[in-house]
Amino acid sequence: MEFSNLRVYQPDGTFKTGGLSISGDRIASAEVSADAVDMGGLYAVPGLVDLHFHGCMGRDFCDGTHEAISTLAKYQAQIGVAAICPATMTYPEDKLTQIAEAAATYQAESNDAALVGINMEGPFISEAKKGAQNGAYLHAPDAAMFRRVQEKAGGLFKLCDLAPELPGSMETIDELAGEVRISIAHTTADYDTACEAFKHGARQVTHLYNAMPPFSHRAPGVIGAAFDNDNVAVELIADGVHVHPSVVRATFRLFENRVILISDSMMATGLDDGEYSLGGQAVTVRGNLATLHDGTIAGSATNLMDCVRSAVKMGVPLGQAIRSASTNPARAIGVEHDYGSLEPGKLANVLLLDEELNIHTILLRGRMLS
Repeated sequence: MEFSNLRVYQPDGTFKTGGLSISGDRIASAEVSADAVDMGGLYAVPGLVDLHFHGCMGRDFCDGTHEAISTLAKYQAQIGVAAICPATMTYPEDKLTQIAEAAATYQAESNDAALVGINMEGPFISEAKKGAQNGAYLHAPDAAMFRRVQEKAGGLFKLCDLAPELPGSMETIDELAGEVRISIAHTTADYDTACEAFKHGARQVTHLYNAMPPFSHRAPGVIGAAFDNDNVAVELIADGVHVHPSVVRATFRLFENRVILISDSMMATGLDDGEYSLGGQAVTVRGNLATLHDGTIAGSATNLMDCVRSAVKMGVPLGQAIRSASTNPARAIGVEHDYGSLEPGKLANVLLLDEELNIHTILLRGRMLS
């Protein structure tokens, strides 16, 4: 399969006019023959990687069933996400174990996005900044507990979130930093505490700005600490609800190639407005806004491809938005050998987009999705 006359995404976030040759499930070359199909200048970008979302189409990853995972994986593939790392909510260990076991035994079908990891968003988080997480199941940071659940998951947990101000957090980071990527989340931590967590090995911040102290001129907090530590990546929800467009633009200026776009989508994504649930708590969805009944924002109702479109409308260059939704998350969870760019040898997960960023064609592991 060969395509010519494409604007092909490059790993540095630029585009280069050229072609793509695909052999089996892999990208073979940027060189094509005279028989290649002329694509009329469409953008060619890698399939996206969502490392933080909860659900869609009426199902939640925490349902803990193969059927739920399959629903998530099929929907994500149809909107351009090639690899998924769905997030758990704050639940007790037995529930997290059930979810882990379901993920470990799940087998993807040909039209499914690949399940490449799990993001443990709870329960090692702050009561004061729990957001839509269920406070009844909060738990002190516990490396042994994480390892027990990780064993049941067959090593699928790629991210472990925690609030670094909690007792035992630094010791937990010390123990786990070589085994899983630690992300600061749902936290009241100040600048010094966050810097200490990064020194111990934390390398990411979960949904920057949300569920943490604000960035101010005398108290820069987690946000300022992340800016001052060049090896730290930051997640960002560009759905038009969680973060103001001006702040989205500023974040891309401040953090440049360290931004990871996430959807943080919950089960209402892809469906109509109505009453849903997240982490066992009732959620009302109206448009892009999902809230608990007390008004707390409860995830998003926007998929990752729509977050890319939203970021571009806010003024983020397309190449930078794609890099943040594909290259950067693939690198963060250690799957960059197969995902995140259109380099020869990588899986042929390709989106062909028009000028308005509508999807023209989806190739998933070298196969066209209908």
